[in-house]
Amino acid sequence: MYYTDRGIEELENRRGDEEFSFAWLSEQLRVFTDLNPEFETPVDRLATWLARLEDEDDE
Repeated sequence: MYYTDRGIEELENRRGDEEFSFAWLSEQLRVFTDLNPEFETPVDRLATWLARLEDEDDE
């Protein structure tokens, strides 16, 4: 298990049964980036990857 998996597991355990919109997720990513500007690049990469997931299937 990677160190970062602990945060992912906590997220799944605490909020895994909830439903949310991508608009809500986008806003949370903006808030996180505003509070933690040093993570702007990784957050941008994650958002871009999520946005383009289905594009990989089209190839």
